[in-house]
Amino acid sequence: MSSSDIFIGETIGTAILILLGGGVCAAVTLKASKAKDAGWLAITFGWGFAVLTGAYLAGGVSGAHLNPAVTIGLAIEGGTKWSNVPLYLGSQLLGAIIGAILVWLTYMGQFKAHLTDPEILAAQPADEGLVDQKAAPKAGPVLGIFSTGPEIRNYAQNVLTEVIATVVLVLAILTQGLNDNGNGIGVLGALITALVVVGIGLSLGGPTGYAINPVRDLGPRIVHSLLPLPNKGGSDWTYAWVPIVGPLIGGAIAGGLYNLAFK
Repeated sequence: MSSSDIFIGETIGTAILILLGGGVCAAVTLKASKAKDAGWLAITFGWGFAVLTGAYLAGGVSGAHLNPAVTIGLAIEGGTKWSNVPLYLGSQLLGAIIGAILVWLTYMGQFKAHLTDPEILAAQPADEGLVDQKAAPKAGPVLGIFSTGPEIRNYAQNVLTEVIATVVLVLAILTQGLNDNGNGIGVLGALITALVVVGIGLSLGGPTGYAINPVRDLGPRIVHSLLPLPNKGGSDWTYAWVPIVGPLIGGAIAGGLYNLAFK
């Protein structure tokens, strides 16, 4: 596949992934949304359908990695050229930023209503600082729409959780035999991968919110930090490295395990 195929497929596919995934988080979180308080099941299935849509859309163009951890795993496995890895990663980050902006545009009125609601503002802590390593940061009320965060802040455990969940994702993709030597996962592969993502969310997503994708967290976090939203609070950059490092390690481990156990 050409460089333009990789750029177009990964940018558009990742943008759709984040638009639909971030969209379900916005729908469940924002007070003026009809889906307010729909719960964890809605979020996990919403992200699964987001993966399905993005992967189906980009599969025939770029192979639908949509995730640097997948790209790293495929590069170690041998299905993706290392020379193409920077283009994949850059395109995925750009797509994630675009997708997060589209979430904001879609829910612009709800963001404004939510962040100016006296009841919502009264529930926010006054101090923006971090009390201790295990406490949640005093981040704003909509950061969870854009990025992940742990229920218990323990960086070693948080990284390990992301590593384990990402190994499951990437190893599942590699062992399906649906990579077509790096040229796409196909329609059935997209469905299976989406169901794996739902399963990870239901089983392993509780501790950290299951980023399992560095750009899924980093791109929207950048957008959150830049958007002109009143009372949005901090972007919790002290935690931002965890959903980058954990999934990248997990993707690398999955690629290595595949080569050792399945080749």
